[in-house]
Amino acid sequence: MGSITKLHLFNLPLLLLLVVSFSSSLSEPNQFCDAGIGYEESTCGISTTSSKILIKGGTVVNAHHLEVADVYVEDGIIVAVKPHIHVGDDVTVLDATGKFVMPGGIDPHTHLAMEFLGTESVDDFFSGQAAALAGGTTMHIDFVIPVNGSLTAGFEAYEKKSKKACMDFGFHMAITKWDEVVSKEMEIMVQEKGINSFKFFMAYKGFFMVNDDLMLEGFKKCKSLGALAMVHAENGDAVHEGQKRMIELGIRGPEGHALSRPPVLEGEATARAIRLASFINTPLYVVHVMSIDAMEEIAKARISGQKVIGEPIVSGLVLNDSWLWDPDFLTAAKYVMSPPIRAAGHDKALQAALSTGVLQLVGTDRCTSNSTQKAFGINDFRIIPNGVNGIEERMHLVWDTMVVSGQISVTDFVRVTSTECARIFNIYPRKGAILTGSDADIIILNPNSTFEISAKSHHSRSDTNVYEGRRGKGKVEVTIAGGRIVWQNDELKVVPGSGKYIKLPPYSYLFNGIDKSEANYLSSLKAPVKRTIISKADAQIEEQTRI
Repeated sequence: MGSITKLHLFNLPLLLLLVVSFSSSLSEPNQFCDAGIGYEESTCGISTTSSKILIKGGTVVNAHHLEVADVYVEDGIIVAVKPHIHVGDDVTVLDATGKFVMPGGIDPHTHLAMEFLGTESVDDFFSGQAAALAGGTTMHIDFVIPVNGSLTAGFEAYEKKSKKACMDFGFHMAITKWDEVVSKEMEIMVQEKGINSFKFFMAYKGFFMVNDDLMLEGFKKCKSLGALAMVHAENGDAVHEGQKRMIELGIRGPEGHALSRPPVLEGEATARAIRLASFINTPLYVVHVMSIDAMEEIAKARISGQKVIGEPIVSGLVLNDSWLWDPDFLTAAKYVMSPPIRAAGHDKALQAALSTGVLQLVGTDRCTSNSTQKAFGINDFRIIPNGVNGIEERMHLVWDTMVVSGQISVTDFVRVTSTECARIFNIYPRKGAILTGSDADIIILNPNSTFEISAKSHHSRSDTNVYEGRRGKGKVEVTIAGGRIVWQNDELKVVPGSGKYIKLPPYSYLFNGIDKSEANYLSSLKAPVKRTIISKADAQIEEQTRI
């Protein structure tokens, strides 16, 4: 998640200097594009139309099957998927022989243009999405943060932020307070604005954290609207105590961040959220599952039949916390996020849980800061902006870590990076599939090509990368978004404003059977008990009769 900080802890003159410096660098809306950082300059701000594209001879992969076939695209829609398609000369033909043709990735968890300290996280809806496209992700779902608790004001703010979008996106909504106004706004968000999920922060005490009473009210409202309840699961009270303990011990560096919020606090909050969701009888989505402790609680709930979704993120799957002890502050600080990246062993356990279906889909929790911003907390880990990169690296790292290693199949890869997200948020098969009628969001992945990750070559505005130097096998060579070729030959061709807001309808498959289970619950109560009620006078008469 993005930065949660305390203003009074800062050196104010230094902070103002940093904020002014950073804000001025973003003053022109197309400056990043104009700078030519990985973008074709001629497309900046220029509208283009969808083209006709034929992808020939590739292995088309969906979550349920794969086949060698051609894919024909016209006006942004997949028109045909079958062998030996013949087209005219006005069609762009891409040879995918020996390669995989897959749905573009969908990242379920991002924080672009997230505000903190009067500025924003380093990547906005243009630069962050451009980076995503270079890595094979063609849609993401970002979290709207309310403005002073107002969902409407928050939504309007994010509408403005997203005007430069260059790929499709949707929104989740955070709930940070509770009253009748918020309850009514939730109805508007679902019924009019296309939001079908609401996030409750169990951490960040004094900022976003909600108590159990608020969470119960929110869960009930989600259930009534067919919206998915989501939680950031850490015990915020205990984290606050852990932070104080570290400061008292003189531990003020990035390692203090991980030490102050150990896995047991993530496990406790996950268990509590699961039990409260069970009590309300509503589905639950646990974001950024980072520990064995949390994963095991999800596993137990799913075995019992409860509808709980667990979302690991790339950093938790492939990194461990050893970097937080690096003697160089900036090196260590770039790994600070919440929940923290865990000790070695948690990563392998999360991989195993993903491969066996205990965890269902992979996100990133993308919320990137640059070195200047991370340096805000040089004397106090509590004010280091939280967040790491991953929106560009996710598809490659999941392929290399999970498919190349033999832990999941090619079809499973499509499921955990695209299809399951589309199903959970109720936009399948428009998204997450290579099927006739689906949106033409497509990647071509060469399993024999290799990749190397570096801050020098990535497409984010950040000057750091937590996966720096990592090499792997399997590379996205072509990305098609909305029927446009936006990534080919290691070149981006992206257009600010070309992305569409995708409304997410309520009542996904996770709500199937909820009414039946509710009826079963009510019938199992054997209550209220019918009891004979007699007056005091009748009782006296009955007593005299017995005498």
